[in-house]
Amino acid sequence: MEVYYKDYLITDDKEKIDRQVVLDFLAQSYWANKRPTERILKSIDHSNGYGVYHQGKQIAYARVVTDGATVYYLCDVFVLKEYQGQGIGKKLIETITNLKEYEWMTGILGTKDAHGLYEQYGFERDQERFMRRMPQGRRES
Repeated sequence: MEVYYKDYLITDDKEKIDRQVVLDFLAQSYWANKRPTERILKSIDHSNGYGVYHQGKQIAYARVVTDGATVYYLCDVFVLKEYQGQGIGKKLIETITNLKEYEWMTGILGTKDAHGLYEQYGFERDQERFMRRMPQGRRES
């Protein structure tokens, strides 16, 4: 899949993913800053990844975990700071949520501060239904 938006390429080509860009961003994020590097790399390998590129440089990313039939989990969404405010994140989410493969699936995600963004694409707040269990392992050096 390839979608062009302004001067940006959105693609699901895993070969294009700049793992260092993903690692660096997630290390600073509130949701993944305690995830070990090897876990992040494994998550990239075992998920559907969507990168956004400007002149060959990765500037945004999102990851989808799915059973391929009933549900998908949208996660690790980011746009590098210097590219924010240009509609790139919106176009990335729009592209993913409009993919035929997710059409009949329930989409879920977690966010602390971007509810308004995701509501534009049909996600609804559901504080009462979902639960989570945090990882119980220790961070390995």
